[in-house]
Amino acid sequence: MSSKKTVTKNEEYEKAPVLYPRRRLKFGLLATFAGFLLVVLGAKPEFFGMDRSPVIGFMQTATFLVGIGVIGLSGYICLMSFWPKGYTTITADFGIRLVATGWLISVFSGMADVFGFGSHPVTGLVFFGRLQSMGVEIGEMIMGIGLVMMIMPPHSSLRIKPEDSINRIDMTEES
Repeated sequence: MSSKKTVTKNEEYEKAPVLYPRRRLKFGLLATFAGFLLVVLGAKPEFFGMDRSPVIGFMQTATFLVGIGVIGLSGYICLMSFWPKGYTTITADFGIRLVATGWLISVFSGMADVFGFGSHPVTGLVFFGRLQSMGVEIGEMIMGIGLVMMIMPPHSSLRIKPEDSINRIDMTEES
């Protein structure tokens, strides 16, 4: 006597490999690296042989703030590729907003002198000071917290369907 076990659609779905969009992940990772290079170019231009000033001025500040923005946006692209289309948790939604808020805090802290509400007069030499660096660091921490909040829990009931997995990466381990 042999008994056949019937497999339901739900069990098939749970055993199916988890697949993710390959192009979006590649683009997000390359853009993150490009953003990192922009941050390094803005913060330490002497690494590229471009140092012209004894202080961090407007162009350097603008360059690394754009780099921080690119890192935040590409981190969003990478992490959202792990979620099924149109489905996120409330925590991930708050994370998205924290990334944007952290970047705005960084921009307004970094450019405070340029906008006219910094500690250095607008008519004088505009440079990146200690209070501005603290504001940018706080903004970066908020962005980091937001990116962590966007990570999909490993045992989430939301999964990408195998039939939607054209040109995707298989992220399961074979046992």
